[in-house]
Formats: sequence, structure tokens, C-alpha cells
Amino acid sequence: MTSDSTSPGKTTSGITASGGAAVAGWDDFEQRVSCEESLHADGEPLAWPPSPALLQQLAERNANVLAAIAALEERRADSGEDDSPLMQEILRMDAKLNVLVEIVNSLLVPDSVLPPRQLLRFNAIGALLPAGLAPAGGGLLLRIRFDLCRSLPLELAAQVQRQFDDGRVFVIFAPLGEALSDAIERLVFRHHRRKVAGARQPVA
Repeated sequence: MTSDSTSPGKTTSGITASGGAAVAGWDDFEQRVSCEESLHADGEPLAWPPSPALLQQLAERNANVLAAIAALEERRADSGEDDSPLMQEILRMDAKLNVLVEIVNSLLVPDSVLPPRQLLRFNAIGALLPAGLAPAGGGLLLRIRFDLCRSLPLELAAQVQRQFDDGRVFVIFAPLGEALSDAIERLVFRHHRRKVAGARQPVA
């Protein structure tokens, strides 16, 4: 994940919206911190523009998904180094909950039916996708599954805005609304913070 990753190429082709809109979308995307990870992801063509009813349905579902992911990630981050009896008991319960979450994930979405992992870069503006994940043009319903909660995919309506010479595609998300946009930005920031912390760990 990065806020200043090298652009996939300066020359573009297959811009499906007006040139100004495409450039503005990409510039906005580049200026924000983004999350770059290998995640289970897939997508399907989506008629564009999506209906207000569909966007509302996706917004409500995604709010629940992001809340669940935040709770699981923040629970892990709060383990700390407190060795008090109460904290030790909380950690034991936390370990049991981790096992339960993994069992639920495996039952609802076994590994055999998960879509392949894809290297994605995304934030609340849009996503940079590998070749083949997005349709040649038009709309896309992008589904991203996070390892902590892979039974609940994040589903985002997106439109192809730009295609790069290496085959990767930039898609811009349909308007998310302030609350959902903020929730995605918090998710990206947590992943960014965790990656930075991991990079600072001394090599054993």
C-alpha cells in the first residue's frame, strides 16, 4: 500500500470517459494514501449508471462489512503487553474468537470456492486492477474479500476510467457517500499503519 507508488505508465489508452474526468479521477486517487495488497477479488459487468436502489443496497451492506472488519482488526491491535490476569483472560477469549471466526469463514466460503488472489491498489476514490479483472469498458461490480472476514465481501460499483499499457485498469467508484468513504479511508489507514510498523520491525 502506498500513497506515492510509481504510476503504471504515463501513456494511456482506452479512456472510456471524457479525458478531463479520467485524469481528475486518477489524480485524486494518486494524491491519497492507498492500500496495495494481494486479496481474493473478482468482479462482474454492471450496467452503468447503477440504479439509486442498488447503490443504497450496496452502501448498507458495505457499511456492515467495514464495521465487522474494523472490529476484528482493532480487537487484534488492542492485545498490547498487559500481563494482568484480566488481560490474560481477554487474550484467551480473543484466541477462541479467532478460531471461531476462521471456522465460520471456512464453512461459509471454503478455500475451494474463493476467487483467486489479485494484487489490488485501492482507496475511497477507486482501484487499480490487474488485467482481466475489469471488463473492457462500462461498469463493474468489484468484490473484495479480506482475510479476517472473507465471508463478507466488500462490493463496490465502479466504472472503467483508464487503461494502462501494461494492461492494468483504473476504475473509479460510484459515489460512496461521506460515511462509507470515511470508513474505507480508515480501513486503508489501518492497513498502511500496520505495513509501516511491519517494515520497521528488525529482521531476526
